[in-house]
Amino acid sequence: MLRALELGAAQSGRTAENPAVGCVLVKDGEVIGEGATQDGGRPHAETVALQVAGGQARGATAYVTLEPCSHYGQTAPCANALIEAGIARCFIAVVDRDPRVHWRGAALLQEAGIDVRVGLCEAEAAEAHKAFFDRVKNENL
Repeated sequence: MLRALELGAAQSGRTAENPAVGCVLVKDGEVIGEGATQDGGRPHAETVALQVAGGQARGATAYVTLEPCSHYGQTAPCANALIEAGIARCFIAVVDRDPRVHWRGAALLQEAGIDVRVGLCEAEAAEAHKAFFDRVKNENL
């Protein structure tokens, strides 16, 4: 998760309205893919990491700094992409406070049979995504 936090931090301030998320995919103790939300907010970190990993993602573990999105916007949901790739487990640092996602991404993964754990490096991720959380809170007042 620390590497995922580093990847996200490197994109801080470059992802427009989207949070600067980091994602690392690990299989058999080896990193098989990593990514961060790209400039302008797209593609998302999970999509980048999955593209790098390709077919190796099946059975892998994902480490994501923010709960994977679960709604259709300008991209398809990252939770669906992780499910379709066949990951086996997902460590989520912090739950997304955006009401369109809040616990929905984690629920989609769990419903697909993926082992989901929330809270690994939670304080660090909450700090990393503070500006995004503040913006979401203000939009929903």
